[in-house]
Amino acid sequence: MPAVVKITREEAQRRLSDVSMEYAFFCHDGRRLHNLAELEDALATMSDEVFAYHSGKDKSDFSNWVRDVIKDETLARQLSQTSTLVQAKKVVEQRIAFLSSKI
Repeated sequence: MPAVVKITREEAQRRLSDVSMEYAFFCHDGRRLHNLAELEDALATMSDEVFAYHSGKDKSDFSNWVRDVIKDETLARQLSQTSTLVQAKKVVEQRIAFLSSKI
C-alpha cells in the first residue's frame, strides 16, 4: 500500500490549476484540457466512443495525464481502475471536491 501523502494547501491549489499549453490533454473530440475541472466537464459531456478511445483495455490516457502532468498519483490510480465514463467522472468529481476542501 502506498504511503499516505498529506496534501498541503499549496499542493491542492497546484493540482487544481491550469497546466501550461504544452502539457494540455488533447482529447479525441478536439477539446484541449488544461486542468481537472476541464477534465470533469469533458467527461460529463463526452461520448462513450471518445472515452473508449482514451481509456480501454490497453489505454490509460486520462490516468497517465493526471499522473505525469497533474502529478496526482491517487487520482491517476483511481482513474486507471475505472471502466466506464460515469465512474471516471465520479472519481474526478470527488477528487476535485477533496482538493478544494484543502484550500
